[in-house]
Amino acid sequence: MPLLGLGLYKATADGEAENAIRSAALMGYRLFDTASAYKNEENVGRGIMSCGIPREQLFVTTKIWNNAQRIGNIEGALVRSLDRLGLDYVDLYLVHWPVPGCYLDTWRVFEELYRSGRARAIGVSNFNEFQLDDLLMHSDVVPAVNQIEYHPLFRQDGIRTFCQKNGIVVQACAPLARGAYLYKDVLRVIAEKYHRSTAQVGLRWILQKGCAVIPKSVHEDRILENSQIFDFELDEMEMDAIDALNENYRSASIPEDLLV
Repeated sequence: MPLLGLGLYKATADGEAENAIRSAALMGYRLFDTASAYKNEENVGRGIMSCGIPREQLFVTTKIWNNAQRIGNIEGALVRSLDRLGLDYVDLYLVHWPVPGCYLDTWRVFEELYRSGRARAIGVSNFNEFQLDDLLMHSDVVPAVNQIEYHPLFRQDGIRTFCQKNGIVVQACAPLARGAYLYKDVLRVIAEKYHRSTAQVGLRWILQKGCAVIPKSVHEDRILENSQIFDFELDEMEMDAIDALNENYRSASIPEDLLV
């Protein structure tokens, strides 16, 4: 799985996802992340088909939504996602949220989908240590990925460390916190030193924590900027200074149907 991908949350306007994917592909992106809940799988599929990169060189992720878990329509959900994407398989299929009382049953069907080849890898999203431990105790397949919100203002080091100890890749969604940390003085000083943007510094910090990143953008300049994070390295003092920014700030909302 590439360390860098393009997040496509809320890319629903006409041509938005398609244009973003084509631009990103030209810049070297090969991972494209969507979900059934994003309501843009058809657009993503068209972008994939028109980006000029052979399918086997791309890494496509989508996710199952909560209502499909609750009614036990797990296989059907993947079939519908594949149809909308126009694909025979996805490279990674994720349980979007750990729906209480459902996620273990969902995972058992995910294992079957994995064995069928329609999902080349399976994983989870937004799972905490307790939920992952529960899943590992009742499963033969370790999740390949746990996609969580992770950035300088929300340093979820407990779950990150748990995943890394158990061979689960942490993939940071909302890695720019929707712009919430881009004006922090600490990041500005570091960015000036390396002649980079504060967004690039934040993404680099995440990479050096051993996580993959999927920043979302539909703007060519930002898509390019977000990709230019592999040719510089933060030192230990800079990493520690960014660590200190943590506020346990969550920029992405929890679905209403999971709030109690």
